[in-house]
Amino acid sequence: MSKRFLFIISILIVFSLTLGACAQPKPTTLKVAILAPLSGAVPTFGVSTRDGALLAIKEWNAKGGVLGRQVEAVVEDSQCEADPAVNAANKVINQDGVKYIVGEVCSKASIPVSEIAEEKGIVQISPTSTNPNVTLKADGSTKQYVFRACFIDPFQGLVGASFAINELGAKTAFIILDQGNDYVRGLAENFEQAFTEKGGQIVGKETYTSQDTDFSAILAKVAEAKPDVVYLPDYYNIVNLVTAQAKEKGITAPFLGGDGWDSAELDRAAADGGYFTNHYSEQDTREIVQQWVKNYQAEYGSVPDALATLAYDAMNLLLAAIQNAGVDDPAKVKDAMASIKWEAVSGTITFDQYHNPIKSAVILQVKDGQVKYVTTVAP
Repeated sequence: MSKRFLFIISILIVFSLTLGACAQPKPTTLKVAILAPLSGAVPTFGVSTRDGALLAIKEWNAKGGVLGRQVEAVVEDSQCEADPAVNAANKVINQDGVKYIVGEVCSKASIPVSEIAEEKGIVQISPTSTNPNVTLKADGSTKQYVFRACFIDPFQGLVGASFAINELGAKTAFIILDQGNDYVRGLAENFEQAFTEKGGQIVGKETYTSQDTDFSAILAKVAEAKPDVVYLPDYYNIVNLVTAQAKEKGITAPFLGGDGWDSAELDRAAADGGYFTNHYSEQDTREIVQQWVKNYQAEYGSVPDALATLAYDAMNLLLAAIQNAGVDDPAKVKDAMASIKWEAVSGTITFDQYHNPIKSAVILQVKDGQVKYVTTVAP
């Protein structure tokens, strides 16, 4: 083979490769995954999360999108469980080519997803997972690619305990918890620590499993202990069962809980008189809140709950960080997210060194079939 022939072949190969590169289509949309429990134990959480995030995307697209590209949602059902959430995360990353995730909702699902996101350099922001380990590694250092839009369990437990002692005058408390649920255990541990540090006494603590439906034995101990308050930091489906059975036993002590109570399917008759910490109230008179409520009602015909609100905030934070970074590159987007200041529905958000938002919490009361705003507690 002559040198001239080899030279011609080399030129053709280079030309062919150049044409191939030019032929690669540029992405026309910016894909963002929404991982939410659309089935399983808490499907209303998933529907609210999906709808809130989708409305944020719709508003960005109406304004021209992000980086000049329309935003495309990839929605997966992650079921509020570790294995389905991991499968969903691997699917959107490996098959759909997603580099940004909003989700999951539940801490026990968000934690394993966060480990994948950190390893693969995928920016993840959970709207509502409050367990500290969502954004922290086992050694206590911060996962660089993982954020959240909600306050964390220590703050929520502290707020619940402070409200019980300072506003309700409680001196004793009984704690009921699902030991196998990271979210529930986190709130319970932090409530207990804060309540005792403030001079309160824990007069009983009992555990159950997520499969339990009969709480009569536990509630008999509650009735015997006669606490001033009962702390039940679980999701609405469990709260419905426990508070209904507590009413049957004649327990009158108010139940307290966390943001897991926030659902249209909360049994407000059973939970009447109870209080829970939350991220926002639609009764907040700030303009941004009232505009959000108006837009959500126009889109879906209902008042947004905290799940929808935090998903809306989380998606806005993520898209704003991408816009601020100026490039579709997770390594630069995570830096833009860490330094962002964003006026969100749930409050003005900046992130601390552990990627937790610095913002207030609200106390809501279930009363006469309504959920009423009581007060706002600052960090």
